Amino acid sequence: MPKQSAGVLLHRETGTGVELLLAHMGGPLWERKDEHAWTIPKGEPEEGEELLDAARREFSEELGLPVPDVDLVDIGQARQSSGKVVTVWAGRADLDVSTIVPGTFTMQWPPRSGRTAEFPEVDRAQWFSPQDARDKLVKGQVVFVDRLLELLDRT
Repeated sequence: MPKQSAGVLLHRETGTGVELLLAHMGGPLWERKDEHAWTIPKGEPEEGEELLDAARREFSEELGLPVPDVDLVDIGQARQSSGKVVTVWAGRADLDVSTIVPGTFTMQWPPRSGRTAEFPEVDRAQWFSPQDARDKLVKGQVVFVDRLLELLDRT
């Protein structure tokens, strides 16, 4: 069975159209990358955890804020290049990205140094137009932009 991941994709309406909330992956491997270095806030479920519960928990862990109290709609699954299957729920809500307080992870850095360091899971979050989101998201998650637009009847 492939590894699974679950996430929440928030969207909002602005004067210029719909925007999507994405998070830039944290840590030294991503700090100098921008194109295809953003993600939907997501993560792996714990043993026995329902995917929607995992999506809510991971959103909170990565951004330091709870998922807003809105209806979430399942927009399906997609297999990533790693083989991991990502399931995403979408919800309409506004969120002030200046208030995020990202969780952290520990990894050996620099590689093979024997030293470990702590890094933010995400180093920033930002609202993007659908076209900009397609350019920023890791390639395996772009399909969720199109699914959201279909759901909103914006194709």
